[in-house]
Amino acid sequence: MAKVKISTPLGDITVRLYDQTPAHRDNFLKLAREGFYDGTLFHRVIKDFMIQGGDPQSKGAPAGKALGSGDAGYTLPAEFNPTLFHKRGALSAARLGDEVNPERRSSGCQFYIVWGKTYSQGEMGQMARQMEMQAQQGVFNSLVQQHRDEVMQLRRNRDREGLMALQDKLVAQTQEICRKEGLGKMSQEQKDIYTTVGGTPFLDGQYTVFGEVESGLNVVEDIQQAATDGRDRPLSDIPMTVTVLD
Repeated sequence: MAKVKISTPLGDITVRLYDQTPAHRDNFLKLAREGFYDGTLFHRVIKDFMIQGGDPQSKGAPAGKALGSGDAGYTLPAEFNPTLFHKRGALSAARLGDEVNPERRSSGCQFYIVWGKTYSQGEMGQMARQMEMQAQQGVFNSLVQQHRDEVMQLRRNRDREGLMALQDKLVAQTQEICRKEGLGKMSQEQKDIYTTVGGTPFLDGQYTVFGEVESGLNVVEDIQQAATDGRDRPLSDIPMTVTVLD
């Protein structure tokens, strides 16, 4: 079981990496061993939401500089797993938005640690419905992307009937994929944790969760309360050093 220690001026955070997400686990360990993260900042902090770091451009960045666009030169395939979700303390991979990244591939280096909030039972019911719709939309968009050439040809031919037939076909495929893979469905464990421990359920199935905090959650709490500028960058830098614990 792989673990890393994220050391900050506010204290240490020990994180366990999941074996169920081997690509993300191995990549994070590789970068940590290379010292990639050492000196980078928690450059984006939002109270009651999450703390984000891993941008190589944040090393030695002057005050006020906009951060968050740096990368490792590659992305990782999504490793979604319904048993791994955005509870408080979850370690997840950042990524570009769906409009330019329909496959929801992860950044090769940027990550965030969830803080979130606790939800009432009523809020969870509403959230569950939203998640189901969100999951279906994501699958549908991915299928449309796979049939992009066919869609463009039908549009060029102004074949409205053909477009409607293709849409009906993709909707049916979307429903079948979501049913088989249980996408967008919230387990009782998720509901229990989100109403007691807290987290960010609306990110489930959208971003890959690949680890969780084992100790130092109080440090995450302190960081997420840091004063920030208009771009959510802490006014006082919070650098990190990441060490692999053998």
